[in-house]
Order: sequence, then C-alpha cells, then structure tokens
Amino acid sequence: MCRADPVRLPRRTISTMTDDVHLVRRPRRLRTTPAMRNFVAETHLEPNQLVLPMFIADGIDSARDISAMPGVQQHTEESLLRTAEEALTAGVGSVDLFGVPTPESKDATGSQAWAVDGVLNRGLSALRREFGDDLIVMADTCLDEFTDHGHCGVLTEDRFGTTVIDNDATLPLYARMAVAQAEAGAHVVSPSGMMDGQIAVIRRALDDAGFQDVSILAYSAKYAGAFYGPFREAVGSSLQGDRKTYQQDPRNARESLMEVDLDIAEGADMVMVKPAMPHLDILRQVADISTVPVAAYQVSGEYSMITAAAQNGWIDREAAIMDSLTGIRRAGADIILTYWATEAAHLLRG
Repeated sequence: MCRADPVRLPRRTISTMTDDVHLVRRPRRLRTTPAMRNFVAETHLEPNQLVLPMFIADGIDSARDISAMPGVQQHTEESLLRTAEEALTAGVGSVDLFGVPTPESKDATGSQAWAVDGVLNRGLSALRREFGDDLIVMADTCLDEFTDHGHCGVLTEDRFGTTVIDNDATLPLYARMAVAQAEAGAHVVSPSGMMDGQIAVIRRALDDAGFQDVSILAYSAKYAGAFYGPFREAVGSSLQGDRKTYQQDPRNARESLMEVDLDIAEGADMVMVKPAMPHLDILRQVADISTVPVAAYQVSGEYSMITAAAQNGWIDREAAIMDSLTGIRRAGADIILTYWATEAAHLLRG
C-alpha cells in the first residue's frame, strides 16, 4: 500500500506568509478606536431613557438604608426631593414612586392607596410641586404595599373554601387609586397588579375624571419568580403566599404577547416587561410587535446580584452596570427602570 508523501510547506517566515492574505472584510477596522466604535454603534443608551424607582416611607425621620439593596434607601419627603433633584440634574428622564406605609395603616383593601394624605400620594404631590413638568413623575399603581396580606388585590374564598384574589372586585380599587395619583400630580400611572382588564378600567376612570392626558405604563409581561426578594424589604411587604395566580409563569412566552396586545387595545400608552434580564427574549419579541413604547424593569434582584458580586471584587461594578443596561436596551427597551439610573446617567455623560 502506497503512502502519500507528506505535504511540505514552503519555508517562509510568518511575515512572508501573511503577504498572501487578502481579506475583503475586516470587521476589526470598525473597532480600532473609541471614536470609531462610538461612530458605528448600533445601540445607544441615553440618560433620558432611564427611570429611577424610589421609595417614600411613613414613620421615619431620615432616609433609611435598605440592607438587601446597598445604595438604595427609603426616603422622607426631604430626602426624596433631594435625590430626585440629583437624578434630574444627571439627565434622568423620570422617577417611579412607591409608597411604604406604616404596618398599622394597612388593611384588607389597601385603602391608604387612594387616601389624599397617604404616603404615596403625598410624595407624588411633593415631586410635582417641586419639579413641575421638568421631571416625569410616575406612580406605582398597585395595592400590594398597602394591604395587610401583601397581595395586589382583594381576597375572597372560592366555592371550595380556598383563598383567592378576586380579579373583578379589585378593578374599581385600581381605578380609584389611579385617579387619586393623577390628582396628586402623577404624569404616568403604572398598574403592576396583573389583573385582567385593569388597563381598560383605569383608562375610563382617568378620562371620566378629566385626566385624559395622564399616561398609563402597563406592566404587561410581569413574571412571577425569584428576583423580587430585595424589593419586598424595600416596601415592607406583608405578603402571605405567592403571586403565581396572577403574575405570569416564566415558562410561557406567547402569553406575554397576548397580554401586550390586550393592554394596548385597552388603552395602554406604554408596555413593560419585568424582570428585564431573565426575560430578554420576551423583551425582544414584545419590541418587535408593540405599537407603543416598550419599557423594561431591571428589578431589585438583578441590582443586588451585581452589587454583591462587585462588593466581593468578582466583577467590575461600573462595567457590569453598563453591560447590563446596554443588553436591555439592545433587546428592545425604549425605557429602562433601574436603581442605577442616576449613576448610569453620570457614566453615560463621561
């Protein structure tokens, strides 16, 4: 059996060999300098696309640290306005306000949610008086912070004696809450309870009360999951059980697209995917079909994971912040809610 002669390459130096290389496409040409990379960047993140979630709490005399979210605080009215001013100065487009009532003020229906002197509505009024239309004031429109059971709706029992959320009995309370928030000065209400029909009911209530110009940011694809833990400390949650009967199953994708279609049909001005990073595929699909702006919420668990890893020296903090936000933007978010909004705005400005 004949053996083929081994292939013998000409004796050349490496430099001589590269003389024969002719590459028509050299993608690295467009990566040579920071100026060049900025020049051809496909994804652009701007400070005015960022929303800073904030917490205003009753019963505190000074801002209080949230241990599970290092760098984030529950605010008094004074510290709320100071921190919002810092965000606005940095170029942040909006703040989203959550209320933290005292435990004794909570009840089964969350009635402090629409009280004129309730902590959330007082905070909204303070922000609107201070900043007028220079800063978009957004309100969280959900009962969970205000109910003594921590759920986003009214509890009842089904015919088998099981405690369940009464979807339709909850809707009038959302309407009442949204109108109270509009009266307090909110530019945007953001229903996050995932009750069927909530957008239609809120839109009609706002219009009937003369608030046709108040926008609705719908939490359209809000998934149940493990990334909300630190937030529950932030709002002093009284949650008993879980929210899997009304928040979405993380295994489902088509369901999100249906929820988005329903919310837009009911009058949503913007739609949201939450949490952001575990559901970037959903965010992309929503962005591809939505006829209104798309938001994504980088939730407390995402914030705390990156913060903890950076504190341990495992990752570069600033680089990880920007990588995460750029990924959310690239996936299709027009608006990003993030606890790093002010810091990220400073980083974006150089």
